[in-house]
Amino acid sequence: MTFLQRSFFSASRNTAIIRSRFQTKSLPLVLHSYSRLASTMAPKLKDPSLFKKDVCYVNGEWVKAHSGKTFEVNDPATGKLIGTCPEFDAQDTKKAIDAAETAFETFRHKTGRERSKLLRKWYDLMVENHDDLTTLITLENGKPLADAKGEVTYAANFFEWFSEEAPRIYGDTIPSSVPGNRVWTIKEPVGVCGLITPWNFPAAMITRKVGPALAVGCTVVCKAPGETPFTALAIAELAHRAGIPPGVVNVITALENTPEVGSTLTTDPVVRKISFTGSTAVGKLLMKQCSGTLKKLSLELGGNAPFIVFDDADVDAAVTGAIASKFRSSGQTCVCANRIYVQRGIYDEFSQKFAEQVKNNFRVGNGFEEGVTHGPLIHHRAIEKVEQHVRDAEKKGAKVVVGGHRLESLGPNFYEPTVITGMTPDMAMASEETFGPVAGLFPFDTEDEVVKLANATQVGLAGYFFSRDIHRCVRVAEHLEVGMVGINTGLISDPASPFGGVKESGFGREGSLYGIGEYQVTKMVTVGGMGQPLQK
Repeated sequence: MTFLQRSFFSASRNTAIIRSRFQTKSLPLVLHSYSRLASTMAPKLKDPSLFKKDVCYVNGEWVKAHSGKTFEVNDPATGKLIGTCPEFDAQDTKKAIDAAETAFETFRHKTGRERSKLLRKWYDLMVENHDDLTTLITLENGKPLADAKGEVTYAANFFEWFSEEAPRIYGDTIPSSVPGNRVWTIKEPVGVCGLITPWNFPAAMITRKVGPALAVGCTVVCKAPGETPFTALAIAELAHRAGIPPGVVNVITALENTPEVGSTLTTDPVVRKISFTGSTAVGKLLMKQCSGTLKKLSLELGGNAPFIVFDDADVDAAVTGAIASKFRSSGQTCVCANRIYVQRGIYDEFSQKFAEQVKNNFRVGNGFEEGVTHGPLIHHRAIEKVEQHVRDAEKKGAKVVVGGHRLESLGPNFYEPTVITGMTPDMAMASEETFGPVAGLFPFDTEDEVVKLANATQVGLAGYFFSRDIHRCVRVAEHLEVGMVGINTGLISDPASPFGGVKESGFGREGSLYGIGEYQVTKMVTVGGMGQPLQK
């Protein structure tokens, strides 16, 4: 049964404040509001033609895999089949690369204003189809409708932002040290780009990469995530309607063949750049594969974000910021607070207020149900990792004060929003990214101590802290080994801001003016024999 069929299983919208059947006597009463069962309740699309089943978008056409093979995509909330997508392989991927290569020869010569109008039209179509894109995201990713709506707006805004940057691709005029020479630079598109995107933001990770690529004149082959391909394919359909020329945007899918598709993109000499968002381990593999053809790379990899609350902070504001940072998309973002450090003088106050917010204000269930704040995790592997981190913390002396168990009554991919106190540096959550709805609260004493703890990791994507001391704000921001810092806020993503990390969180930036440069090469032009006197 697919979500496009008319009959759906209904679910009670009643909520209950109950004692979890998983609780033991050693754990406190945990109050959670959640749906009694997570059944399929997806609305039909207003425009069913946006649901692209069994086809990918290559060279302006909807095509199947040459093998005829497909893979299944399931709703993480119910486990039910949503639909099937083509299992592309190296041969299929090569056709997409060839289409992008052909299109590049003409698209690169379009003016910035022409490319701007195309991106703006694509943006307008995303806005017009906001509700259907929201439905697709919730269906295949599981995030609640409110989160999915926010993502569609965020995703569309990248097209708007880069449509405004496209006409403003400037070079430089450089004073030469050689008399008679004139030197200037030209910014040119790098060429065909391979884009590999993750499942946690099915729309925004597409637009954040495609937007700047098209703005400067590149063409793209985008490998959509196997878990959430239908959103990407719907965005490709909107590209077609926007008049994006054939071959400029190609969107392909694979699940079992993902390594083969990735290898094709990274080793084909036609592809001049790879942009990847995902795990550090896979990023390292792709970088190694790219070395044979020395491709330009942008890698936005794993994080382990510290969230620091100093004793001079506004505690209520810090609690709100930590909730927003930690539990957004059920903790499944690379910039989620993964380690929450609270100075000992306010540790008890912060812990109590934080736990109360999680107890009383969250409702877990199917993302389509009204009032649900947190949906399922993406698959069983995510659940297993969360469970391992919670049990590891308990074993080593931490205390689960909220949640801490699976919600099997809702389905196999649901986990209680969880708060753990008494965390220590030897616990797995201190060094590993949880990627789930678990907040571990670590006490600390001094500024120097907490910065050392925050930096004691091989990754460095985002970091946050709350303080009302302006000197401390500057001091700590400068010492955190991360690519992005949020001061007195838990949300930092913005199309106008450069997004990226340091250390093993990767390199390169997405979004903002800096994101444009990732898809360009700088050509220097020197003209000699200048500077002669005027002819008489």
